[in-house]
Amino acid sequence: MFRDGAVQPSSDQLAVRNPWNGETVGVVARDTAAQLDEAILGVRAAWRPLRPDQRAAILGRAAELIRERSAELAEQISRESGVCIAETRKETERAAANLVVAATETERLRGESIPVPGQDRLALTKFEPIGIVAAITPFNRPLNQVVVKVAPAVAAGCAVVLKPSEKTPLTALAFAEILLEAGLPAENLVVTTGEPGVLGPALAGHPDIDMVTFTGSVNTGRAVSAAAAGKQILLELGGNDPLIVLPDADLALAVQLAGQGSFATAGQSCRGIKRVIVVGAVADDLVAGLVEAARRKQAGDPLDPATDVGPLISEEAAVTVERRIGDAVAANAKLLLGGDRRGPLITPAVLDNVPADAELVVEETFGPVAPVIRVADTAEAIRVANSTRYGLQAGVITADIAEFTEIAAALRVGAVNLNAGPHFDSPHIPFGGVKSSGTGREGIPYSIREMSTIKTITLPYPLHQG
Repeated sequence: MFRDGAVQPSSDQLAVRNPWNGETVGVVARDTAAQLDEAILGVRAAWRPLRPDQRAAILGRAAELIRERSAELAEQISRESGVCIAETRKETERAAANLVVAATETERLRGESIPVPGQDRLALTKFEPIGIVAAITPFNRPLNQVVVKVAPAVAAGCAVVLKPSEKTPLTALAFAEILLEAGLPAENLVVTTGEPGVLGPALAGHPDIDMVTFTGSVNTGRAVSAAAAGKQILLELGGNDPLIVLPDADLALAVQLAGQGSFATAGQSCRGIKRVIVVGAVADDLVAGLVEAARRKQAGDPLDPATDVGPLISEEAAVTVERRIGDAVAANAKLLLGGDRRGPLITPAVLDNVPADAELVVEETFGPVAPVIRVADTAEAIRVANSTRYGLQAGVITADIAEFTEIAAALRVGAVNLNAGPHFDSPHIPFGGVKSSGTGREGIPYSIREMSTIKTITLPYPLHQG
């Protein structure tokens, strides 16, 4: 466990392995629920909120340190997650950018004054930190997924108990050290590592945890929500995001976005494109272009700078993707390219004529797959897009603003992007979904407010003198 400013020695350890070659890249402690309880009680006893200017300085310095160490961090991320180095270099910059925004937003967190109508009183509101935030993060972006939870908590003035994925904890521990070097008091941060079935319930249900923020699967999210009943909860539970391509679409743009959104991070992204829904005859040209785009993707060693698509997080995950592709083909989908499995690696796959009820597109498939669903008209595109339990983000490619407006109103998702994919993101805007995709909103300014409480103070206010 990382507490009191350092990793504490432990005789019970968990190996962290490189998904590409199985090599052990590090070991971490296998913490117990009792150790976690002791650490949380220690945080509760010692934590004191910092001033906003102190929080901003820490976050800004942490961004500088990440940029200084970007090469080292990118390699660490690739080794423990299998994500190709070309992408992990971008991840470090994304993380630094999120920290800069958090630093800026820290000093924008201001209340208001409200003359109370009908009474000679003035109400003042102020934001206060919610307390101790439990942050539970997934494997797919080991640095940025941690930053988008920890940075808003620090900005709000909270203490944090972080549980990174047991598959990718090393980058989280490196970031913890960066935060302390940047000036965060040691008592404001604990990182616990080990088995999720032990630590997750103990963390989410602990009486001294004030809020739980979690990113992961729907089933695990529901278990976290049940354990955290009565606390503030922010859940991001994945997506089955569609890219809807209309007949008047800019075809080159549609192909570019479909290739980017389907294959980035080897398809292991909640906001990545999971379904390409194409209206009408434009499907033939789009599919041909998508096959060529996929053919240019190089799959293999994530540390090779020429690699575009690395392995999945485990061979088990790759077997699931392989099975879903096979089931879709058995249901009359056409596998036009890829889908070959070598251990944890799946080559970029393009499928045409995928049935809308195939498991490949009904569930969130975490793999480098571009499944094309052909539909007759816009109404059918909307029905298919809304047909799954998820509702995170969507992209629509069209030149018809009026048509886009109608589609955007009809889609049950958290965000709709015109002439951009569902994978569009910015730290300045809200991010989150509806239905089974979660509750609450991330995006740095929005997370900060989720991690804050509003206190109202009223006092006599003589409106009339004399």
